[in-house]
Amino acid sequence: MKILAFGASNTKNSINKALASFTATLVPNGEIEVLELDKIDLPLFSTDLEKEIGQPQAARDFFDKIGSADAVIVSFAEHNGSYSAAYKNLFDWASRIDQKVYQGKPTVYLSTSPGPGGAGSVLAAAKGSAPFFGVDLRAAVSVANFHDVYDAETGSITEPKTLADLTAAAEALAAKQAA
Repeated sequence: MKILAFGASNTKNSINKALASFTATLVPNGEIEVLELDKIDLPLFSTDLEKEIGQPQAARDFFDKIGSADAVIVSFAEHNGSYSAAYKNLFDWASRIDQKVYQGKPTVYLSTSPGPGGAGSVLAAAKGSAPFFGVDLRAAVSVANFHDVYDAETGSITEPKTLADLTAAAEALAAKQAA
């Protein structure tokens, strides 16, 4: 199973990218591609700019990567209670190619933050809008206090309940593919 994993952040050492990448390793027989949003350069979306330049190649590439994956794991960074500007801009461009950005792909939504909220606000917003954007949402997990449950040296989650929740989400993604 080809899995596209990414953190919805353009921070080079994103904890959300780490969470998405780790969770992808929990999917049995997964072939993982980690997308790095910090390497995607896009102008700020506007309909005026879209009329002028059309769809930027980076937005098409993102849309095509989702289309070629068997499943998607995305972990949302929360900036002031909402999506990061980098993800929102990329998503806005991609949604102009096709509103069903996630193209019916089985998807796991995650979120994390260094604090006790676990980026729950942005995860709730993403879950609420998922049906409109072609997301086949299989599971959603918020991870609070990321630095307390993640071992950076091993790149793994060490807290048993969090690990169990992420494993169940990975299994739900794999079960969808087996069905």
